[in-house]
Amino acid sequence: MGIIYHLIVKELRQLMRDKRMRFLAIAAPVIQLVALGYAATTDVKSIPMVVCDQDRSSISRGLVSRFTNSGYFVVEGMEDSTDGIGRHIERGYAWIALVIPPKFSADVLARRTARLQLVADGSDANSSNIAIGYASMVVNDYSQGILLDMVEKTPMAVKPARVLPQVRVWYNESLTSRNFMVPGVVALVLMIVTLTLTSMAVVREKEIGTMEQLLVTPIKPYQIIIGKLIPYALVGMVDVTLVLLFAVYWFDVPMRGNVFLVYGMSGLFILTTLGIGLFISTIAKTQQQAMMIAQFGFFIPVMYFSGFIFPIENMPTAIQYLTYLIPLRYFLDAIRNIFLKGTGMETLWFDALALAVLGVAVLSVAILRFRKKLE
Repeated sequence: MGIIYHLIVKELRQLMRDKRMRFLAIAAPVIQLVALGYAATTDVKSIPMVVCDQDRSSISRGLVSRFTNSGYFVVEGMEDSTDGIGRHIERGYAWIALVIPPKFSADVLARRTARLQLVADGSDANSSNIAIGYASMVVNDYSQGILLDMVEKTPMAVKPARVLPQVRVWYNESLTSRNFMVPGVVALVLMIVTLTLTSMAVVREKEIGTMEQLLVTPIKPYQIIIGKLIPYALVGMVDVTLVLLFAVYWFDVPMRGNVFLVYGMSGLFILTTLGIGLFISTIAKTQQQAMMIAQFGFFIPVMYFSGFIFPIENMPTAIQYLTYLIPLRYFLDAIRNIFLKGTGMETLWFDALALAVLGVAVLSVAILRFRKKLE
């Protein structure tokens, strides 16, 4: 144990002396979380809109005001005819166009079905779908407001039958995408830092020649492995603490679950990232190679297939089966449930078991390959 202790101390001192590694271990996770926390969002606000009001009445102007007062839309231009809206959408000045026909107010006052048109730019399908959804919501609210106003003015009239759904949202009441994305960013940052540090630290030893010096000492291979992995596991836990503090107190993401459960699941996840980092170190000969293998061989595929960006349910069936081999999938599910739902181990046991099995498997393969390289 004394040998392992001195190896751990030596690794931590070497980490603290190296300015680049120290930045990567401490400052980079916070910077990444803050940057990605703001950038990783599916909320769409200030949607540029062009309006073609052919009715030019107080009723049509009231509808346009509903759009601008909603906080979702910004009117970037007004056109007299539908021929002019194409220019705004084609050049990207507007994402959506509202076309109000000439007899819109007459139809409203006559209690006939009043029609209007929404034209959206489909080049960005996700943003367009969200913009159309917001626009439809504004129109529906406006329609209900007119109907209720007419009923109040003519109380003897027969009130038409309507269905008014009452919507309730659980766990993320404001539907803020940041509450969903930031816990995912926490998981992503933890993976990037621990995996990169482990792979680069071992490769750096090879580059500067200190690994050969360790091999000629009486230190056994398993002691070198433990001495290499434990320091970066500790660094990973420090990073967990930092990013949790920023997630809760900077981004105001609610922490409804047990924070110690977050640390427990993080520890299981770190097993897999340390194993992958150790495995990369047996392949790469330079730190640059290690960084390239980590980025293109692990970070990008894992980010795409873990459910961080795209819902796994929307992927092809073959890809969905492949995602069961990705540890980040289980950690994302666990940390989001702990943050937003306050879920306990009675529900997260499968995620914990999957992380433990994958962690032991990946780490075992990496250790066997590393021992073979040492011998």
